[in-house]
Amino acid sequence: MTSIPRRNFLIGAGSALALSTACDNSTASQGADKIDARVNTALGFLHTRYPDTLQLSGKAAGILVMPLVTKMGVIAGGEYGRGALRIGGATVDYYLLVSGSLGLQLGAQQSSHVLFFMTDEALRDFRESPGWAVGADADYALNNNGGNLSAATTTAQSPVVALIFGQAGLAAGATLKGTKYTRIIP
Repeated sequence: MTSIPRRNFLIGAGSALALSTACDNSTASQGADKIDARVNTALGFLHTRYPDTLQLSGKAAGILVMPLVTKMGVIAGGEYGRGALRIGGATVDYYLLVSGSLGLQLGAQQSSHVLFFMTDEALRDFRESPGWAVGADADYALNNNGGNLSAATTTAQSPVVALIFGQAGLAAGATLKGTKYTRIIP
């Protein structure tokens, strides 16, 4: 096990504090009504901009929507956001997204994330986990240069389909690998 030098730890802790302050996702500002309103807006944008996602939504056992995720980093970085799990169009739980990283990085970005749980088993595993992390069972449907969503037939057959969309800011790259989702009470 390697230890993190004190300087890097302090930079990481400072980045995390700045991130939680900057992204307006504090507990006090996030009641269930506000999260649901943001989820509705994000889904409306997703389905309007990428109509093929309506088919994914219709086939999914459940959909986790993280409408506003803020990512910041200066050597050490992190992501933070809150969202809702919907089954049959109704919110059943609320979740916190947290991710941290250490390495060459600089910038800030906001985006929206949606996880489509395509099987009942994948949805059950997610809901029963005390803290679920995106792993090898997730496939990504990516926004290509033409503005269309690239979701191949093989992706649609995956247990979990992950989408990242609506990116704004100056951070390179977008992934959910290592991102942890934890159920919360808003």
